[in-house]
Amino acid sequence: MNPNPFKHYTINKEGRDFVVGDLHGMFEALETLLQDIGFNPATDRVFSVGDLIDRGPQSDRVLEFLDKPWFFSIMGNHEIMLIESEHDKAMYRSWTTNNGGDWWTSVSPEEQIRIRERLRQLPIALEVSTNSGKIGLVHADIPTGMTWKRFVSSLHEDDELCNYVLWSRNRYRHYRITNATDRVEEVDLVILGHTPVEHPIHISNICYLDTGAAYQTRKGLGKLSVLEIQPQLKLYQIKTRKSKSWL
Repeated sequence: MNPNPFKHYTINKEGRDFVVGDLHGMFEALETLLQDIGFNPATDRVFSVGDLIDRGPQSDRVLEFLDKPWFFSIMGNHEIMLIESEHDKAMYRSWTTNNGGDWWTSVSPEEQIRIRERLRQLPIALEVSTNSGKIGLVHADIPTGMTWKRFVSSLHEDDELCNYVLWSRNRYRHYRITNATDRVEEVDLVILGHTPVEHPIHISNICYLDTGAAYQTRKGLGKLSVLEIQPQLKLYQIKTRKSKSWL
């Protein structure tokens, strides 16, 4: 895993900053949405909560976007499945058979090496300074009761925490039962992906942004969500689900 699991980005004083939910290979939808909202690649930035790949039709474009000077991503559990499947045959079978990784079998060995090495460099979490304060990005979850400062410092030495961050849904399950969640102290907003929701959920200082862009059959999903975080907080969405006549 990346020896530098955390990155900080200073405030964007010249343009706008956006956070995109789980892409899962729906890069064309992102391009369309960015065009619709007047994205300026010379001054604006896009931050991703991870899960760039699998399920959607354009996972093989992942390096194209990671090479863009305005696009920044953290690691998701689908990226870690790709990385670990190199030496884990059971993981490879599960990923390519049941978790949307079948596109990988059509990628050349040379391109596979390039993709794998680039994904290894992704941080586990990042932080962006904005007019609204300090905004953190984590793929799946952050432990209840852990402050942001402690969370960031622990990433460098706690492999179990890194695994939790990539896979856990404990906070979301608790929210579904209680309709509440504890704040993460020492940060103004934490944006999560990983758990598909029909509409972005903002509860306490947590925002769930994955609206299931690559899901074509699950009711209520099939949207890509982008949250503007600088200079204001504003949500944008595009429908990605095909009409029944197309299926």
